[in-house]
Formats: sequence, structure tokens, C-alpha cells
Amino acid sequence: MRLPLSPSLLSFDRKVHYYTEWKFLFPAIFIMGIFFIVWDAYKTLSGVWGFNANYITSGSLWYLPWEEWMFFLTVPFASIFIYACLNAYFPGDPLQKWDKPLTLGIIILCSLLALLTIDKAYSSTTFILTGGFMLYHWLYVPNTYRTRFYLAFLVILIPFLLVDGVLTGGFTQQPVVVYNPAEFMGIRIVSVPVEDAVYGFLHLFGVCYWMEWLRKGDKVL
Repeated sequence: MRLPLSPSLLSFDRKVHYYTEWKFLFPAIFIMGIFFIVWDAYKTLSGVWGFNANYITSGSLWYLPWEEWMFFLTVPFASIFIYACLNAYFPGDPLQKWDKPLTLGIIILCSLLALLTIDKAYSSTTFILTGGFMLYHWLYVPNTYRTRFYLAFLVILIPFLLVDGVLTGGFTQQPVVVYNPAEFMGIRIVSVPVEDAVYGFLHLFGVCYWMEWLRKGDKVL
């Protein structure tokens, strides 16, 4: 998997100036990448999910194929590009006044789903971590970008579901990523497990959090 061509070239768009974000973006991708790679490797070793050998190269590290490693670079790079474009071309925040019900709703929903799926490793882990991170963000981080990310994620979901649909067998004879049916709810958006969307939200919001945190520190200095 290669670095997305369009975001790479359009990073130099005069309005977006995405390349100026790279000094914050790539450290944020690295920080979240460490966490998610460890999580991914552990879940693979535990048999929660695996990879179809028919669709991947022979190289791997820590039980993960090289393509999976590249996923944690290319997906956040392209997704945060969408976030940056929306900030540049549509600077308003129509969801700002809905911050409290939206954020508390996500926290409550994740908490309830975590309780209902406590016996399912992928589901419960995803909902607990997402709900916990959202609670932290709600309590300690002012809404300077939170609802703007919510809006961006609604847009990101479109290519995310298409790409993940390929990986989960929506457009192929067999899935690339194979899930243990005992470890997730079994509710899918076409072929994509609902947990994947929540997993993606947590991953990308984490990248956004660290990027904005690093930017704030840069301004202080």
C-alpha cells in the first residue's frame, strides 16, 4: 500500500497548506500507531482476527503483514487531510452547539455497548477504550476542535467504509481480514463490522488529539 497520491500532492494546496501540518501530524500518527500496532498484534496472536494469506505478501513483523503496518500510516494521513480540507474551506462549526449531547451520547452509548459485549474481546475493548477516551476529552479538553472532528469523521466514513469493505469481503470473493465470530457483535454495515467504524473513530480522533496538542505546545514555545 502506498502513501495516498492525492493527499500527498494536494498537501501543497494554497488554502489547505497540509504540508505545514506534517511536523505535528507525523509524530501524532507515530504515537497512535504504537498503541494500535501493539493492540493489533495482540489481538492477532489471541485469534480475535487474522489475515487471508491469499491477499497479502509473505513479509510480516509481530504477526502483522507489511500491508497492515502501512495501514497505520496511510489511513490517518489521508483521513486527517479531509479534516484539514474541511477546516480550510468550511471554517464554521455547525455542530459546536451540539457538543454536550453528542459527546455525552457517544460516552453513554459506548459504555452500554461495552457492558453488553463484555464477553467479546474485540467489541468490549473497542467500546471501553473509545468511551474512556471520550470521557477524558470531554472533561479535560475544551471544544476547540472536537465537534469539527465529528463533522469530518462523517465525511471520512464514506471512503473508510469503501476501503474497509474491500478488506472485509464486500467486494472480493474472500475477506482480507478474517474475524473470529465469537469476539465481535456480528452487526455489519454491509460487510464492515460496526466495531471497525468505532475503532477507526478512536484511532483518527487520537491522531487529531495529539496533532492539536503538539500544535498548541508549539504556539506556547
